[in-house]
Amino acid sequence: MAEPANVMLTVLLKHDQSNNLDAVQTKLKEADWWERFPPEGVKIVSWTVAMGLGQIVTLEVPPHLLATVNVELERSAWGVFRTECYPTYDFVPVRERIRERVRNGGK
Repeated sequence: MAEPANVMLTVLLKHDQSNNLDAVQTKLKEADWWERFPPEGVKIVSWTVAMGLGQIVTLEVPPHLLATVNVELERSAWGVFRTECYPTYDFVPVRERIRERVRNGGK
């Protein structure tokens, strides 16, 4: 039986403004964040900083590693960031198909 396709997961790491940058970096270092997240076998698709919001990380995750990603967030991000996770997909190809369909008279 074939392994299921990877899923995309977008993780919002929202800034906790009760901590300054030095405190955040200290906590992340103590949690070994930079070595442990994302877990081995998970690919970083993008990692963006949104000023005033936090960091937006999009991961490509094999389904069997989804729980591992969750545990690493709980272990090392909590207390530094407020986290939100969303299953996501790349809309660019869909947009292009819709655009072409509309150009050809469709909806």
